[in-house]
Amino acid sequence: MNRRTILGALLAAPTLVPALARAQQFPDRPLRLIVPVAPGGSQDIVARLLARYMAAPLGQPVVVENHPGAGSNIGYEIVIRARPDGLVLGAGSDSLSINKALFPRLGFDPVTDVTPVAQATAVPQILVVRADHPAQDLAGFIGLAGRSPLAVGTPGNGSLSHLLQQVIQDRAEVEWTHIPYRGGALAVNDLLGGSLQGVMINIGAVTEHVRAGRLRGIAVSSPARTLALPEVPTLGQAGMPEAEAVGWHGIIAPRGTPEDVVAKLHAAVTTALATPEVIQRLAALGIEPTDAPAAALGIRLRADAARWQGVIRSAGLRPD
Repeated sequence: MNRRTILGALLAAPTLVPALARAQQFPDRPLRLIVPVAPGGSQDIVARLLARYMAAPLGQPVVVENHPGAGSNIGYEIVIRARPDGLVLGAGSDSLSINKALFPRLGFDPVTDVTPVAQATAVPQILVVRADHPAQDLAGFIGLAGRSPLAVGTPGNGSLSHLLQQVIQDRAEVEWTHIPYRGGALAVNDLLGGSLQGVMINIGAVTEHVRAGRLRGIAVSSPARTLALPEVPTLGQAGMPEAEAVGWHGIIAPRGTPEDVVAKLHAAVTTALATPEVIQRLAALGIEPTDAPAAALGIRLRADAARWQGVIRSAGLRPD
């Protein structure tokens, strides 16, 4: 080893030691997981599962806090404004990329002001109708829309479901009335009651209804058929590949969170996703575990933001 190599090692040592010490000590107190939606939905359920099973590998409890409102922006802002020490995390979803385009004057950037930690799940959307609806497939549903008024519900204005049903309308050159709800449960109830002709929603919200024969799946938004409802064709198979998109749940942290802390958090997510109870619970919801690395999630956030900005602009969509 020559003098230059020794000198370089000595100069690097002061920066390596604090990082190593931080990684060994983190976390030294309970963590907070901010969920930007109300309790009960799939994003909340996934967040609580992750929090419960991340606690053991981290050696600290992960306390879930629900902060809904303003299209999830209230909760996201709490995370973004927190210290980047890994102790305040967020339950992220596809709404981060959508909100960047839908809310141009937030005062923060939902994509660049966060540090991706892990994508934990893949969540296809699905168009469903009542079991007694005359449409048997997407072509039939679109055909009915061209002949008579239809009302299609979604979990909310600016949701991924909202954007996908808009893409279908634009691509098929038909119009129906979009009814945004404040949560998917109300939309599903109205569909079952006959007030709506269709609902576009995440697959976990209606899997049991479809399996029980109360609802019929028209098409799913994933590139391949789902394990939960393999009999339902994809939008691509139905001739609508432009509307393919899969939502996600995952963990985010404030921008500037150290890489070693992110790595430890990601490892805890990986452990949680391998837990039998988590696997079984997600399967029951029709949600697929997807342990994507932080870098891949960052790329996805930016790509999705660009895609949805185009859809939102062309359709003239605005927040509530």
